[in-house]
Amino acid sequence: MTYITRFAPSPTGPLHLGHAFSALLAHDTARAAGGKFLLRIDDLDQSRARSAWEEQIYEDLHWLGITWDSPVRKQSDHFADYHLALRQLRDMGLTYECICTRRDIEAAASAPQEGVPEFGPDGRIYPGTCRHAHHAPQDATCTRLDMEKACALALPVSYEEQGPLHTGTHRLVAQRLISHVGDVVLARRNMAASYHLSVVLDDAATDVTHIIRGADLFEATAIHALLQALLKLPTPSYHHHDLIRDATGKRLAKRDDARAIAKYRADGASPADIRTMVGL
Repeated sequence: MTYITRFAPSPTGPLHLGHAFSALLAHDTARAAGGKFLLRIDDLDQSRARSAWEEQIYEDLHWLGITWDSPVRKQSDHFADYHLALRQLRDMGLTYECICTRRDIEAAASAPQEGVPEFGPDGRIYPGTCRHAHHAPQDATCTRLDMEKACALALPVSYEEQGPLHTGTHRLVAQRLISHVGDVVLARRNMAASYHLSVVLDDAATDVTHIIRGADLFEATAIHALLQALLKLPTPSYHHHDLIRDATGKRLAKRDDARAIAKYRADGASPADIRTMVGL
């Protein structure tokens, strides 16, 4: 089996040192295995995606010495695929339409039950307000996965984590998914699919066998493995790496332009300097 991994940045701001670490790690691992390294542009959010940021992604990666196997996949070219998968899950009776706003969800969570987590990998855990309301799609703010029904249909499911943080086989537990993850969003009114649904479909469409990404997405992997099982898609092996943080311990974000790769390049840094900065 050919080793295939990918790097999937969003063109919504400059790549920073954290992106460099993740891209270089995935690229080097794939090349060492004699496999393929793919580049995907995650421009699902068309309200924030900019062509200028996309072009800078290509420039920054080329400058770092990263090469990728063609073609580059762009999410904006595959909205029909996301709609089809969403319809499949809907036909399976696993989704419902939600009319709640973020304010509604915050209000419903103002008095949480003792011992019940407030936040999960998808943010504030949805309290299930619309689960049995039968709203029309045109009235909905989003479409959600009924986690209890999904777990009943798909489990048992497990996936392989190759470390360094959580090495081993991870088995999904229904009760934890229901209580600690909840009914995640699959699509929003102004977006073809959520991050969770789109990346699952994108990785399957490009035959990705190994996913290398930051530890901040470790908890979300359970959502992805569940969706892969529901949609009868292969489950890749996962590798979640440590995050690159600033001097205060805060993880880097796109708004932190001081850590942007383009700025280091303009200030005279070399690709070798970037590798040293991120510990490669």
